[in-house]
Amino acid sequence: MQVNIRSLGNSKGILIPKPILEQTGLQDVAELRVKNGVIEIRPLKTNPREGWAIDSQRIAMDKDDPLVWPEFGNADDKELKW
Repeated sequence: MQVNIRSLGNSKGILIPKPILEQTGLQDVAELRVKNGVIEIRPLKTNPREGWAIDSQRIAMDKDDPLVWPEFGNADDKELKW
């Protein structure tokens, strides 16, 4: 798709058509960077671990943290020197 580059004060810009915004999930804020001479516009991603500290404290207080995998060792673990 060809788009016109427009003057916006001392800068330049383009209008992103609504269907492209919907396909990419772009909304009010985006990440903009140049990679290998190509302008990339990406939706902002939140930190995937955001809130983990609070959730882990809640799980510990609720005592809802049993082992998912049972404890097991290897046959030669007794011979290891730490």
